[in-house]
Amino acid sequence: MRFLFLIQGEGRGHLTQALSFAAILRKEQQEVIGVVVGKSPRRQLPDFFIQKIDCPITAVESPNFETDGLEKKILLGKTIRKNLAKIPSYWMSLQKVHQVIQQEHPDVVVNFYEPLGGLYSLFFSTKTVFWAIGHQYLERHPEFTFAPNRGLEKFLFRMHTRLTAWGATEHLALSFLPKADYNDVRIVPPLLRQEIKVLEVSLGEFYLTYMVNPGYAEEVITFAKNNPNIQIKAFWDKKGAAKTEFTLPNLQFHQVDDQAFLEAMAGCKGLLCTAGFESVCEAMYLGKPVVMVPVAGQYEQACNALDGELSGAGKKANFFDFELLTTLSYPDTSKTESYRKWTESWPSVLRKLVYQLESEPRGDQSDLVYASN
Repeated sequence: MRFLFLIQGEGRGHLTQALSFAAILRKEQQEVIGVVVGKSPRRQLPDFFIQKIDCPITAVESPNFETDGLEKKILLGKTIRKNLAKIPSYWMSLQKVHQVIQQEHPDVVVNFYEPLGGLYSLFFSTKTVFWAIGHQYLERHPEFTFAPNRGLEKFLFRMHTRLTAWGATEHLALSFLPKADYNDVRIVPPLLRQEIKVLEVSLGEFYLTYMVNPGYAEEVITFAKNNPNIQIKAFWDKKGAAKTEFTLPNLQFHQVDDQAFLEAMAGCKGLLCTAGFESVCEAMYLGKPVVMVPVAGQYEQACNALDGELSGAGKKANFFDFELLTTLSYPDTSKTESYRKWTESWPSVLRKLVYQLESEPRGDQSDLVYASN
C-alpha cells in the first residue's frame, strides 16, 4: 500500500514519530511515497529528518502557536489573532496538500496531528483513507486525565484535537502504557525508532535537557552558574545558533541533532525537558528518570506531564528544576522491560490495520473533487 504522511512540524516529536512509522511500514513491505510537513516560518526542518525520511518532502505553512517575547509562554489571544490573519496562506497550503494527493494517489494519508489534515478532509471531497495518529487522541478515552481548573483551554484543546482527526477512519492514540480500546479510539504503543533500541545505556556524569522553546535557556544558565559542579548538556533548535555553544564550563548548548541527543540520553543521569510525549517515551525506554515542564499556556503539555507522572515516567515541574531531577531514582528494571515489550508490539498492530483496510471495499480514488467546485 502507498502511504502519504501529513506531519505537524513544530518540535521534534511528530517528526520522530513519522520516521519510526515509516521504518515500520517499509519493514512490512509497505511504501511511503511522500511527506507534507506543516510548519511556521520561524522553524526550520531539522537535518536529521531531511536526511532520514527517504522520500519527497513538501513544506507548507500551517497554524501554530505564538509565544511571548521570551519564547517561553504560549499566548492564546495572540495565537488566535495571528492564525486568523493567515487564513489565505493556510488555504494555499491546503491547495498544495490537495495537489500532492492528486499527484501521488496514496491509499492512506497518515496525519501526525497536523491541523491541515483535518481541514483538508473538511473542505475537500476525497475517498482517500485518513488515519490520525498521536498521543492527543487519548483525550477521548475515559481513563485520560485532564489538567484541572483550565476549562477554556481544555475546550480548545479538545476542539483542536478533533479537528485534526476530521474524516479519519482510524484514531490511533499513542499511549505510555497499554489500555483497552474505547469506541473508535485504538490504543497503540509509542513510536520509537530503531536507533534508540540499539543504544548502550550507561550512567554518565551529566544531566540532559531539551527545550522546544529557546526562552527556557536562561533558567538553565542560571542554575548552571549557581551549581558549577553539576554538568549539563542542553539541546535546542534556536535559529541561527552555533552547532555547539560552550556557554559555561559545566554547560553546553547543542543544536538539535537527533542521533547525538539519543546517545546523550543513553549516557545521562536523567532528563529535564518540556512535556512533549516523544522525549519522555524515549527516556522511559532507556530507563532514565524525567522531569517534565509543560510549556506555559500549552494545555496539551500540562496533560502530557500529568499522564507521564501517572505512568511512572518521573515528575512534573513548573520550571526547569534540576534540583528535583537530582532526587529522582531510576525506574524499576521490570517496569522498563515491560514498557519495552509494549513499544515493540507495533508490527502486529500495523498488520491488523492493513489487513482490515485490505478487507474493506474501496472506491475509485480518481474522483477527487475540489470542494468549492
